[in-house]
Amino acid sequence: KRQVIVRSFARIHESNLKKQGILPLTFSDPSDYDKILEKDKISIIGLSELAPGLPLQAVLSHENGEKDQIVLNHTMSDEHISWFRAGAALNILGQTN
Repeated sequence: KRQVIVRSFARIHESNLKKQGILPLTFSDPSDYDKILEKDKISIIGLSELAPGLPLQAVLSHENGEKDQIVLNHTMSDEHISWFRAGAALNILGQTN
């Protein structure tokens, strides 16, 4: 599964990502953007429980061994979540024909 984390989205860009099965995420606290370092590994927590209106947690594992936890928001509906789980909206459409 793929995710994109940004400060903000243009509506059309966010919509296109959802259709492509990519989870568009924004920072709950915009200052968390500055916590991400170039060589960080980012783990998104709670993807199996992804639900409309439910924020996700991310753990930033820094190269020096330290970790930060941040909150990420999304605007996914149940339909969008099904697209994400299927890999893209087209994959769902292909199953119905």
